[in-house]
Amino acid sequence: MQGAIILERVVGTVVRGLRCPIINQGDSIEDIVVDSVLKASEVEGFTIQDKDIVTVTESIVARAQGNYATIDHIAQDVNSKFGDDTIGVIFPILSRNRFAICLRGIAKGAKKIVLMLSYPSDEVGNHLVDLDELDEKGVNPWTDVLTEQQFRELFGYKKHTFTGIDYIDYYKSLIEEYGVECEVIFSNNPKTILQYTKHVLTCDIHTRFRTKRILKANGGEKVYSLDDILAASVDGSGCNESYGLLGSNKSTENSIKLFPRNCQPIVDNIQRRLKEKTGKLVEVMIYGDGAFKDPVGKIWELADPVVSPAYTAGLDGTPNEVKLKYLADNNFADLKGEALQQAISQYINNKETDLVGAMEAQGTTPRRLTDLIGSLSDLTSGSGDKGTPIIFIQGYFDNYTN
Repeated sequence: MQGAIILERVVGTVVRGLRCPIINQGDSIEDIVVDSVLKASEVEGFTIQDKDIVTVTESIVARAQGNYATIDHIAQDVNSKFGDDTIGVIFPILSRNRFAICLRGIAKGAKKIVLMLSYPSDEVGNHLVDLDELDEKGVNPWTDVLTEQQFRELFGYKKHTFTGIDYIDYYKSLIEEYGVECEVIFSNNPKTILQYTKHVLTCDIHTRFRTKRILKANGGEKVYSLDDILAASVDGSGCNESYGLLGSNKSTENSIKLFPRNCQPIVDNIQRRLKEKTGKLVEVMIYGDGAFKDPVGKIWELADPVVSPAYTAGLDGTPNEVKLKYLADNNFADLKGEALQQAISQYINNKETDLVGAMEAQGTTPRRLTDLIGSLSDLTSGSGDKGTPIIFIQGYFDNYTN
């Protein structure tokens, strides 16, 4: 057609959720991932290219490894560390899937627990009470310590926005189920717990190192965090040397699936085998929770200790991108149409290898590639019944000139 414009490429990044068989203990995760990618390529008719990305959810890696433990294993480890001492269990997140099952194991290994909850929300944004209500009651969450009775008198009984659970009653009932005495207090200061006991299990995730440092510096005697529990196998249980109970999920009413172990050889082997099969260098990573926040529920998704426990070398670092609208509105504001396209393309082709601090890079996302790609993967695979635990990403590293 006369005057028609032929566009060589009209699509940038493409993300595909790949289905695979249900993974069971003992399965070769490397075989399944490689076979699933090659089969999807054949059936869907796409060509595997250099710098494509394969991501694999941590859940199926841990399942293949059989990395499971029971509440009895947790109880045995907790008891070996604390004995009959009163345990201060502090800063847990409010989650049936993530922490409730761990709390059952902790309680089963304890004699008495002082449960200290942060407020108005936990570390990842699950709210016990609205911040506005604190203002109305004149409560300062950074200085005020509340007993359970004081909290109830001020705020009554609150159910979680999405789960409908009153986590104060729920967590207390899980502890008392094992005949363990439980006292609940509310504070955001780690040192508060030391007024009740010098023996503390801190259950926060991303702030755990600071919390442990503060506790030890102020008289804490036995101080552990969740990554210290099941950091080694107990009577043949699963374990995680780096993260312990962090990153675990409920499996059954009495067992958990732990975060996968020894993941680097897995991603390296998948990359190597795909190179052997296709001749292309594909990047590979294992991902858990993405790192994003829900503006309605105010929940920050990252309940895992890291977004990615292992990834191939090409995924290290941060994006090095310029903002197209900044170039169009500032550097080349006097250009239009093809002249503007050519000017921007030339600028991108000649951009600096490190744009940190450059005005042309302002507004681009200053996060690690693995966190961005892990979030993209987590949103694609979802947490329910989509059945796509492997994600195949193409064009992620392309720019306007490709």
